[in-house]
Amino acid sequence: MKTHWRLPATVPIIFSLLLLTFSPNSFAESEPTASTEQVTSSTNPEDQIRQLNEELTQLVTMQKQSSGEDKLAMQLQMFHKNQQLRSLIGSLVKSDAADSSFLIKQIKQQNTYSDQGIKYLTQRATKLSEELSAAKNDEKFAILSDFEESRKYLDSMYEEQAQNAGWLKKLNALSPQAENTIKQEITRRTEQLAANVEYMRQQLSVMDAQIKVAPESEKATIQLSQLITQRRMAIATTSLKVMIDIADNEGIETAEYKRLYFEVTGSVTQDLLSSDVILSIIKNWSTQLWDWLAENAPQHIFQFFVFLIILLIARQIANITRKVVKRAVASKNLKFSQLMQEFFISMSGKAVWCIGILIALSQIGLNLTPILTGFGIAGVIVGFALQDTLSNFAAGMMLLIYRPFDVGDFVAAGGVEGKVSHMSLVNTTIKTFDNQIIIVPNSKIWGDVIKNVTHERVRRVDMVFGVSYSDDIKHVENVLNDIVSSHPAVLRAPETMIKLHVLNSSSVDFIVRPWVKTDDYWDVYWDITREVKMRFDKEGISIPFPQQDVHLHMESGQLPPSTGKNA
Repeated sequence: MKTHWRLPATVPIIFSLLLLTFSPNSFAESEPTASTEQVTSSTNPEDQIRQLNEELTQLVTMQKQSSGEDKLAMQLQMFHKNQQLRSLIGSLVKSDAADSSFLIKQIKQQNTYSDQGIKYLTQRATKLSEELSAAKNDEKFAILSDFEESRKYLDSMYEEQAQNAGWLKKLNALSPQAENTIKQEITRRTEQLAANVEYMRQQLSVMDAQIKVAPESEKATIQLSQLITQRRMAIATTSLKVMIDIADNEGIETAEYKRLYFEVTGSVTQDLLSSDVILSIIKNWSTQLWDWLAENAPQHIFQFFVFLIILLIARQIANITRKVVKRAVASKNLKFSQLMQEFFISMSGKAVWCIGILIALSQIGLNLTPILTGFGIAGVIVGFALQDTLSNFAAGMMLLIYRPFDVGDFVAAGGVEGKVSHMSLVNTTIKTFDNQIIIVPNSKIWGDVIKNVTHERVRRVDMVFGVSYSDDIKHVENVLNDIVSSHPAVLRAPETMIKLHVLNSSSVDFIVRPWVKTDDYWDVYWDITREVKMRFDKEGISIPFPQQDVHLHMESGQLPPSTGKNA
């Protein structure tokens, strides 16, 4: 069964170069050569090189007479034989164990092969690049594969050429002119690759900007072109890295190329630790920064001043709006509660301030449409996530509309008693008499009983006083009437009520219910209670307290237990 050899499209082209290099007469020796069997058994590296040359010459002859898969198989053998040949040459150059003239001849033969390969592959890469530019988008990826393959072989040819020059230099067979020519060729190709990388980086930047503003119908085409450009840039950066390594070995300055490679790929290598590369990166970044500042700084500074001026104007307008709204809501005709007034004053100022901020942001070039759209979407999401907060908000609106209490009112709501200190749309702040601050969610207040103790301007003070059954009822009534009527804070209307209320088990209870202003409630309560005790003591009126009489009944013939010592 035959083996099906599958070679890259560029490999047969390289083998055709081997045919030109290793022609049947290329290594004709003046002295007779050993037979194949003798060479094979020899351990002399020079003999092994001669054997490989002969085998290459034979393969060249045989492959010309073959076709199809057999020809491809022989071409693959030629490729491997040449790699073995280079390995032997390199080991001999390193060990200085062979005749230098012999090695120089072998190296020059390899150099001829590399030069021919570089020339041909450069032309092929240029042709494929032109085809790539003219091809349709759906055809470009197939051409890109051939292009990438050609560039890889071209890179390997440059590596072999540099290696050949190194071998010749070690054997003192490389002239200064030839060495200078090789360095110029390496510098030229490295500069060309760096220019290609920079150009494609700019193209990608332009495409990114186009995708952001392009309609949906055109985005697919731009994205496809972007993928192709990214592929070409990856190929170029790979070749650039190869040339940077070659240039480093030849002593060529590569700091700028390493800086470009780092900026494009973001790959941190040991080369970046070099001070020259770091200085190049810093220099490039500082240059870009100064160029950007020189080009954009005046415009951005002016926009920043406009931004600040608009914010200052918006703040002044917000303050004026608060004052106008405060005067408007304080009108007696509207009859707004203090909480409602504070709500409208606060919201009016905040609304003007928010509008001012949005206008200021638009002046510095910020597109507000995505922001407002994002706020709308975020509002829906936040609405689902903060249902409890929204219920508090709704309850706060209901409290503002129906006004069950106001700032300063003493209320019992949501299980808390105290004076209303402040209210927002989500909670109410209540200050207790012992100066504690309690913040209660509005939904809890609105969903429970609300007791407003100080809502009305006039309140009735309910008090109960008990006297003994032996005291004169008429006299007690006169004393209570005198105490209440003599207090300056007790109102004459509504009329005070003093009545005998309950005949309790231990006392006769009178109710005393004077009317006072809400602010005087506790003062009147405490003053009258104190005065009642003092007047009752003065008038001889007793204030009974609960008591029980215990009666003991003794049966005849029984004595109580004795407590004496002699009992």
